[in-house]
Amino acid sequence: MESFVNEKKLAAKEAVKLLSDNQIVGLGSGSSATLAIIEIGERVKNGLKIKGVPTSDKSKELAISLNIPLLEIGDVDFIDITIDGADEFTTGLDLIKGGGSFLLKEKVVASLTKQEIIIADSSKKVELLGKFTIPVEVIPYASRYVTGQLEKLNGIGKIRFTDNKPLVTEEGNYIIDTDFGLITDPATLSDKLHAITGVVEHGLFINLASMVIMGNGDSTVTFS
Repeated sequence: MESFVNEKKLAAKEAVKLLSDNQIVGLGSGSSATLAIIEIGERVKNGLKIKGVPTSDKSKELAISLNIPLLEIGDVDFIDITIDGADEFTTGLDLIKGGGSFLLKEKVVASLTKQEIIIADSSKKVELLGKFTIPVEVIPYASRYVTGQLEKLNGIGKIRFTDNKPLVTEEGNYIIDTDFGLITDPATLSDKLHAITGVVEHGLFINLASMVIMGNGDSTVTFS
């Protein structure tokens, strides 16, 4: 586990090197993104002039504590570069995200981003997505219906719980963690999930990542 944390740190340091003055920077969420935000804070302290757009309240609070200037998502037309993590990735740059429950905001930010940089440790690299369940964010009213529709797509879904009650996302939704097994065609599955009424968003990130920087032992490997 400690080796994976070190790999994340190496990937974060490498990604933050790509930032330059006057950029708008998407600030991801989760353990890997947290390390990147800390690195960004250090660069800001040393004179880097950027403005960040956070993907969660936790990332926003961390950025504020590090004196990183922030913008609201509604105040930007585009984001130059985003640094975020992933739960799984392939060398083709398909991702599963949302283990931290922030997938909706993360995907909005990614969709506005010119260069989406994913940082990860070596355990996140897979041949096929799907060992990690796909988070499907739904409006609570439709959660039972959506679970049934996921079953028709051969997905076994369970509402994510925390403290013995359904987890509620920052946007007031539930998450159904869904096991589809290994996924040979993530783009088609993505389209089918989007077509289900009541689904707000899902954790398959297709054609959004520009690059994955993976920590690998004491160095990094870049996939693009």
